Amino acid sequence: MNSDYNPAFIQFKDALLKLINSFDSVGTVFGNGDRNVIKTVEFEDFTLNIKSFKEPNFINQIAYQYFRKSKARRSFEYATILKEKGIGTPDPVAYFEFKKGVGFGKSFYISEHELPDLTYRELVHEPEFPNHEEILKAFTRFTFQLHEKGVEFQDHSPGNTLIFIEENDYKFSLVDLNRMKFRALNFEERMYNFRRLTPKKEMVKVMSEEYAKLINKPKEEVFKLMWDYTSEFQRKFHLKQKRKKKLKSIF
Repeated sequence: MNSDYNPAFIQFKDALLKLINSFDSVGTVFGNGDRNVIKTVEFEDFTLNIKSFKEPNFINQIAYQYFRKSKARRSFEYATILKEKGIGTPDPVAYFEFKKGVGFGKSFYISEHELPDLTYRELVHEPEFPNHEEILKAFTRFTFQLHEKGVEFQDHSPGNTLIFIEENDYKFSLVDLNRMKFRALNFEERMYNFRRLTPKKEMVKVMSEEYAKLINKPKEEVFKLMWDYTSEFQRKFHLKQKRKKKLKSIF
């Protein structure tokens, strides 16, 4: 077994391992659990999220054991880096990796559980949400700060940003962190990072105009590139969905 702990939780090392070993019988399932299973668990004075990653196929069992960092380890390390950069994400607690023969088996990532007021997905589906445009502009400023701090969140998609409404302010917190790079981003790469968030042209317009102010570029130029990348992503997404439906109808 391989593991690492947030220094603030090192005193619970044995208890956290016991929790992982009892994963199947503890906590409450959170979310749909299509690929991975997430559970919320009451632990000491904390509510924790435990994410159990799906056991990889044989090729990835070898890759994760010898050549690549696991999703659990990346989630823990990336959360730690985000915290150091002052970017919101649930506090990392620990990660665990277990071998399977000569390869890689199960892995788990533990973080503190956060209860947001909404996610970006609700902004997409509820255009009448109070202060919708102001929240969207604040989210754009948050994304700009990610880019300025050299963070490329590759899963920057509707369900992966938690939003907290505070008095005269909004706070944001990133989840599902295992796909992330830390590097300087040029203008095109910044615009490409918005592509998965919404198919709604009016939302892209609000985000592009706010980002244009921050990056000091013409709003028309920012909108065109952001919308081009969004449109291309949507085209590929719907084409993929059609192919899946066709395959299901055949088999």
